[in-house]
Amino acid sequence: MKLATKYIPLAATVSLFAVMSAFGSLSYNGFFSAQVFLNLLVDNAFLVVVAVGMTFVILSGGIDLSVGSVVALSTIVLAKLVEHWHWHLAVAIPLVLCMGALFGAFMGWLIQRFRLQPFIVTLAGMFLARGLCYLISIDSISITDAAYTVLAQTRIHLWADGPMLSISAILALVVLAVAVFLAHCTQFGRTVYAIGGSEHSAVLMGLPVARTNVAVYALSGFCAALGGVVFTFYMLSGYGLHAVGLELDAIAAVVIGGTLLSGGVGYMLGTLFGVLTLGIIQTLIMFDGSLSSWWTRIVIGALLFVFCVLQRVFEARKK
Repeated sequence: MKLATKYIPLAATVSLFAVMSAFGSLSYNGFFSAQVFLNLLVDNAFLVVVAVGMTFVILSGGIDLSVGSVVALSTIVLAKLVEHWHWHLAVAIPLVLCMGALFGAFMGWLIQRFRLQPFIVTLAGMFLARGLCYLISIDSISITDAAYTVLAQTRIHLWADGPMLSISAILALVVLAVAVFLAHCTQFGRTVYAIGGSEHSAVLMGLPVARTNVAVYALSGFCAALGGVVFTFYMLSGYGLHAVGLELDAIAAVVIGGTLLSGGVGYMLGTLFGVLTLGIIQTLIMFDGSLSSWWTRIVIGALLFVFCVLQRVFEARKK
């Protein structure tokens, strides 16, 4: 049976992940275990959350370079509220999430209202958010709150004495499930795909293009802030230098996941496998033990070149 053209990028990503998994399992003792594969999600939960928001933006034909800085700003605001001002988590976390959503919505409004390039607007947002971090504190703020520490260190066994997942990993899976529903089962998701395919055609169809464009960036800002919350579970600190370059990792995961940079084609499941592929590259290098960690960047860069070429071939076949 011939594979539908629209599924080719996703199939390529899943196949790549399967080949890497098979290579690691055959090459290294202890690689083929449930915990090793679950750790790919545990260690990259914050990237999954951020990449989900980035996927919506790229599906609409945009880009968001501010997400790494918003993650850092979220960590330092949260650390300040919890550690210095002793706010309860139930108040501090929603406030940070609202902050991220409003920041993203403001950028989306600028892009839509003044027809500005998303690259420039979100680049300005990246500098602004990173600069705000240092207005709050130039030093790292450690989080020693007892409830926060317990939440960060909690592990849930899938079965008795079996492999474990962290709260962060479970949260990432919930975000992914909600994103799949939004993208494929709601009017909002269909409008995002339509805008990415052709914004002019979406306008002629009477779709709420302006509102959706703003909402897409608000959603990306929300996911970046939530990614910052998850990031604090790893680091138990807030710092202006956290998540430097994370926006590039998120874009790489989305592109490797099969979402076209031109917009209109892509799947949330592909983004998950894009993140897992980045994770398994790092894991393979760690198991090898003889390679520098910089090989992770080299391999990811090579993969991006390959997937960019594949995207052009895919787009040429569509015409």
